[in-house]
Amino acid sequence: MDALLLHRIHFGFTITFHYIFPQLTMGLALLIVVLKTIAWRRNDEMYNQAARFWAKIFGINFVMGVVTGIPMEFQFGTNWSHFSRVTGGVIGQPLAMEGVFSFFLESAFLGLFLFGEKRLSASAHWASAVMVWLGSWISGFFIIVTDAWMQHPVAYRMGQNGTFEITSFWKLLTNPWALLQYPHNMCATVITGAFVMSAVGAFYLLERRNEEFGRIFLKVGVIAGVISCIVIIFPTGDLHGKYVAKTQPASMAAMEGLFHTEKGAGIVLMGQPNEEKQTLDNPLVVNNVLSFLIYGTTSAEVTGLDKFPKDQWPAPLPLLYYGYHIMAGLGTYFVVVMGLAAFLLWRGKLYTTRWILWPLMLSFPLPYIATTAGWMTAEIGRQPWVVYQLMRTSEGYSHHVSASNALFTLLGFAGLYTVLGILFVVLIYREIAHGPAHMKKFEEGLHTVSGA
Repeated sequence: MDALLLHRIHFGFTITFHYIFPQLTMGLALLIVVLKTIAWRRNDEMYNQAARFWAKIFGINFVMGVVTGIPMEFQFGTNWSHFSRVTGGVIGQPLAMEGVFSFFLESAFLGLFLFGEKRLSASAHWASAVMVWLGSWISGFFIIVTDAWMQHPVAYRMGQNGTFEITSFWKLLTNPWALLQYPHNMCATVITGAFVMSAVGAFYLLERRNEEFGRIFLKVGVIAGVISCIVIIFPTGDLHGKYVAKTQPASMAAMEGLFHTEKGAGIVLMGQPNEEKQTLDNPLVVNNVLSFLIYGTTSAEVTGLDKFPKDQWPAPLPLLYYGYHIMAGLGTYFVVVMGLAAFLLWRGKLYTTRWILWPLMLSFPLPYIATTAGWMTAEIGRQPWVVYQLMRTSEGYSHHVSASNALFTLLGFAGLYTVLGILFVVLIYREIAHGPAHMKKFEEGLHTVSGA
């Protein structure tokens, strides 16, 4: 196994593990604001306790995100030193801004929200929740801006020393790729938060404990879930997909397993890409749909991989194809499940219908799989470029870091992250097992003791 492949696996592993945590914090941040807003407007202590319960889950995720995110930043220098040296003048600025909003704005107000309720007024405590949400979402925007420049470089020039420089920070922030990718990505985080919240609510109702909170979690989770599941497909997914087809046609062709240019191209529901024969084995295709989705007409010509040199095909192509179809398939499943749950909620039957509570409870890992598949689709689709059509991935890695060194650190990270993963599961399980009712009783006990 060569050094380049190991460096790619290493960074892929660390960023995939890291993103388990911020996607939930960004999704929960909005849902906590919803809970806190209802509590504030209605003066409802149940919603207030629900918000505080999810703030504790948020806090655990935030800490884990920080711990796993910092080593990832250092990997730019250790594993991708040439890429960092050449592009640092561009990507360094949005990454620095992300750190400012994440570590200063989000973390400061998270501390106020977690520990300042007794010292702040109700409106100030609500405002701290809003600032946590804004901090997390602005932080996510700067990460998207960084990735978008690698996908679709804008507002740059080549300096005299062979490095890239920004010509307009505003144009960098308004990169069309970023403006389309960002709402799509944030919808995905809300889906993750909604499914996790709904799963806990369904668990409480199935277990017949903390049922008041279970109903709150289900109501907020399902309403947020069904909205975000629709929006992530249309308009955000539709617009982003059309832009990918326009700016990265080879990536779109690989996602669909379209080896040959076709008029009236169909969308593939199932099949296995065969690179050697350049065919799709056992295909299940809906005719003309791909042409219609991209160009608005069923007779449009869709560019296939045959129009590109093979050394510019995304690789590994099968992983890109399957990642894209896993993401799309799970997205369809999410719409069905959340749509049924929303219908039953509207009819007043959701809380007692066990056949929908079970899927809601068991589906919480699926958004993580879908978002991982989605990011794999985006990043593998850019290959063989680390900066699209400007720098190949084979040029960006640290040539002086050997394959054996990369493998050693990869194994070390895998072991350390396994321990962190187990710790995370234990902490989250403990909080869910105790539940919001436990937290309320504990606080009432403290007040009783202090009053005595």
